[in-house]
Parts: sequence; C-alpha cells; structure tokens
Amino acid sequence: MVDLKFIREYPEKVKRGSASKNVEIDVDKILQIDDKIKNLNVEVQTLRAERNVVSKERNIERGREIKQQLDGLEPGLTKLQEELAGLLSQIPAIPKDDVKVGKNDTENDVVRQVGEITKFNFKPLDHLELGEKLGIIDVERAAKVSGARFYYLKNEGALLEMAILQYAMDKLRVKGFTPIIPPTMISKQTMKAMGYMENGGSEDMFHIEGEDKVLVGTAEQSIVPMHKDELMDVKSLPLRYIGYSSSFRREAGSYGKDTRGILRVHEFHKIEMVSFVMEGQDDQEHEFLRETEEEFFQELKIPYQLIKMCTGDLGFPAIRKYDLEAWIPTQEKYREVTSTSTTGDFQARRLNIKYKDGEEKKYVNILNGTAFAIGRTLIAILENYQQEDGSVIIPEVLQKYTGFDRISPKQ
Repeated sequence: MVDLKFIREYPEKVKRGSASKNVEIDVDKILQIDDKIKNLNVEVQTLRAERNVVSKERNIERGREIKQQLDGLEPGLTKLQEELAGLLSQIPAIPKDDVKVGKNDTENDVVRQVGEITKFNFKPLDHLELGEKLGIIDVERAAKVSGARFYYLKNEGALLEMAILQYAMDKLRVKGFTPIIPPTMISKQTMKAMGYMENGGSEDMFHIEGEDKVLVGTAEQSIVPMHKDELMDVKSLPLRYIGYSSSFRREAGSYGKDTRGILRVHEFHKIEMVSFVMEGQDDQEHEFLRETEEEFFQELKIPYQLIKMCTGDLGFPAIRKYDLEAWIPTQEKYREVTSTSTTGDFQARRLNIKYKDGEEKKYVNILNGTAFAIGRTLIAILENYQQEDGSVIIPEVLQKYTGFDRISPKQ
C-alpha cells in the first residue's frame, strides 16, 4: 500500500493521484485517525512501561488500576488500527509524474507506430474463418462442451502455440529470466494483497465456490506473491521470471463485444514476465520490458503501435503502463496484445517483500509485462500472414520451432 509516511508528507499529492485514477480517498480522515492512533499509542505504551515497573515493585493495587486503564484503551486502539488499515488498502498506487492525467482509455497517447500496415490484393478473411478452414480453431465444439467464449486449438495451431512458447523462453532465458509454470488458483487474500480486487477488479475474476480462492487472470498474479514475507539479498536483484499459464477472466461488462472468434475469451494462455528490482531501478527495468515486448513483434514482423496509458486507465496497482497493439487487418485497427506495468513498491509493501542492502532493509520494486497473450498473437499472425489461396505463412522467426513454414486449408 502507499507508505503512511508519504501520505503524511504529501497529502495533496495522494488526493490528486487517487482522483486521477477515478478513486476518491478521504485523506483528511486517514490523517485524523493516524493522529488519534499516535496519541492513544503513547498512552498505552506509557501504561505498559509503568505496568512493568509496578510489577517488579509488587504494587498490586496500582497494577490493577493500570490493567483497568489498558482494558479501556487497547480495544479502541485496535479498532482504530483496523479502520486505518482498511482505509489505506483503498488507496491506489499513485501514478508517476510522467503519466498523463486522463479519465479513461480515450485519453491514452500513441507513442509511435512501427511497421507498414498489412495490405492485400484480395479480400482478407478474419481469424475465425481462417482458423476453421485451416482446421486449427474450433469454437463450435468448445461451446458444446464449455459454453460461449472458449475454443479448441488443434493440429498446426497447437504446434504454433508451442512454437511461440519455446521462442519466448529461448529469448528470455538469454536475458536472465528464470522459466516457471505457476499455480493458476490462489487465495483471495493473496490476490487482494496485490491490489487486484479493489475498485471492481474482483468482478472480472472467477471465484471458486466454497473455497477462499480465485483463478488467476495472468501468471504474474501467482508469481509475484511467491516471495511474500521474504527478505532478499541485494545480490539476487534484478530477479526475473518468465511464466507460462492458463489465465481466466469473466470479461465482466464486455458482453456483446468481440464475441466472434478468440479475441475475448474466458480462458487463454499467457507468457508473462515478472521483475523484482532494487528501489529506484523500476524506470530502467520498465523500459527494458517495453523494449523486449517491441522486439518480439518486430521479429514477428507484425505492425503495431505503442500506447502510453493515462492515469484513468492504469489500473489499481500500476504507476505507469504501456500497451502494445497489433494491427488486425479485417478490423482495420490496432488491438491490444501485450502490456507492461511498474507498481514501484506498492505491491511489495502489501506483500512485505524486502531486500537487504548492507544493514538497511528496503522494499523491492515489482514490474510485470506480457511476452505473449497466445490467442491474440495467433489472431495477429493468422490475419497478417494469410495468403490468397487461404494458407497462412508462419513468421520466419518461428519456423525452426514449428518445423513447417505454412498452414494450408484442410481438404
């Protein structure tokens, strides 16, 4: 959560930062409760110290008086501390100074566009038409088994997903990432500690009935809390993970949108990057993750644009975020395929993840970034690499992993 000392020193900045994320926080009330706790804590600590003295002196009568006073004060102190903790947990991560103030995604900035927009001398098919003709995507049978917004990936499609995974792993291991396959189910307490359940975030999660658990919406949600309550050695930083997992989202509020094909589904696979770095090193690491995401799509030779999110589109735990959007020919627009965020020390404070630098203990800075959202990457490949005869060429960088250079329609 946001450091209480920071709130005391910069209350107006906390007010403005929260409001810029469309979250209203009563900072004055927080500071009033904080003052009450400090004053009450002084009384309690003074009485406890006196209790130790009279206990040694065997002053039974005074000891009883102190006990009665503490019995009257301590419950109130505990109640105030719980109230303060609840209010602090509602404060979002305060955006960095270089992030544009804006209400929602309509005010995000296009940083740059890379690559020439794909053009055809024939009418292109969308990814679902292609997938069905190629025999690699089956949504009809998935609907029969699981319901809407699920799909089977088959034949060369399944091999293409594995190729993307292996390509990402090979690239990222060289960059110092440790491969990991994490759990896809975590406790609600853990999810809340990362700041993903506040401000409506819980509504988009699949909750396990009868269990205090939810399914993850991205691998980072089970990778980051691996180090909860740990003290890292400064020599281990930066610590980087590359995780591969299924991800689950209810897509609450999106009904009627993008229902065709596999763009917006309830279950999908993601390859996610997570970094733990020293205090103040998150800006440098954030650029590294952004560059890595761009490098992937440059090597795939898929046109894309880089978006820098405004404050109103950051999300609760992020303090800066970039989206990378790939060109989708049949929609004639760019669609999100990856994102990367820094949370600074926000999640580290909530999870109590520190590192030891000499004799000093500091909170780590935590970042995340999508290497590949597999389904959306497949959409971009299918639509941008389709040929007039209905076949799809495999991007050159993936061919050594697939073992084939083209997927042709099934007879």
